[in-house]
Amino acid sequence: MPWFIAVALLVVPIIEIYVIIQVGQVIGGWPTVGLLLVESALGAWLIKREGKRAWNALRTALQTGRMPGRELADAALVLIGGTLLLTPGFVTDIFGFFFVLPFTRPLARKVLSGFLGRRIVAQLGGNPITGFMPGTYRPPTAEQYEQARRQPSDDIIQGEVIDPDRPQDKPPTT
Repeated sequence: MPWFIAVALLVVPIIEIYVIIQVGQVIGGWPTVGLLLVESALGAWLIKREGKRAWNALRTALQTGRMPGRELADAALVLIGGTLLLTPGFVTDIFGFFFVLPFTRPLARKVLSGFLGRRIVAQLGGNPITGFMPGTYRPPTAEQYEQARRQPSDDIIQGEVIDPDRPQDKPPTT
């Protein structure tokens, strides 16, 4: 992961400068600067609005005693998206809007949770494809259950259930 961040810090500015130059050649220099300023202002307004929503949802979840998994993911996505929106450039703004807008955030949340789930399983020594973790319980398959049911078990203890409320099960009184 550190190598990915290092490469991103080198490559993203180059891509942003290239895209800004290309847009500037098509619509002109001042309109490009104006478009970047409008995107930043819209992004700041959107971050403020969605940040408040995410914060209120998180507070509500905590006050009602629910586990705030979805709310925490939304707050993280708004934070990441806000950072990208405040960074000047068209490419980072596209990703920022994808993370912040309420109708695209569920898809971003799904991608984020899948990515983090695979990373956590892999870090803990499990299989990132199946999600199986060594030493964890896995319910038996139907075939394994049938096979275990057919085999006689040594764990069966013969006995009799005694109900103290039934007259024949009451101990004799002396």
